[in-house]
Amino acid sequence: MRRLFLLIGSFVFIVSASMNPGAGQAAEDLENTLYLDLEYGRVVIQLRPDFAPNHVKRVKELVRKGFYDGHKFHRVIAGFMAQTGDPTGTGRGGSGKNLKAEFSDAASFNRGTIGAARSSSPDSADSQWFICLVDCSHLNGQYTIWGQVIEGMEHVDKIRRGEPPSRPDKIVKLQVAADAQKMKKKKE
Repeated sequence: MRRLFLLIGSFVFIVSASMNPGAGQAAEDLENTLYLDLEYGRVVIQLRPDFAPNHVKRVKELVRKGFYDGHKFHRVIAGFMAQTGDPTGTGRGGSGKNLKAEFSDAASFNRGTIGAARSSSPDSADSQWFICLVDCSHLNGQYTIWGQVIEGMEHVDKIRRGEPPSRPDKIVKLQVAADAQKMKKKKE
């Protein structure tokens, strides 16, 4: 009987983990983890190079340049998503480098999923991105998924709503976790 309970428990854990990638996992791959600091607290993002290697590479490149620090969440729609990544804060700016779409059938836009924002052209994603506040599976196959919030969604939930918000929240700091750990060790 005990074996049966262990077997059922293992099965439930495996099914649960497969339906919500990143949930309950420690951010062990620090090179593919981002720390998004908001005024409300830290959000930990697991990058998904298995789904979108070129987007992940570009995001890390921009993060390492400090590109996102201070950017506003310029479009935050209740029951949908929070968007950032535009240096002008208007929703019309970017870094100046478009990326080809990297759509994946293996991933779904669930709560906490991070996708590359784009115009009507699939290959127009640049530096803007969004975090799904709820299940957004209607976006599957239309936008590139490059990350998943694995800790701190309660801080994302506090981002002020609006298009644009009257007092938009900003990214305090966005950093690759491996870089943050190196800096921490240097200070010690």
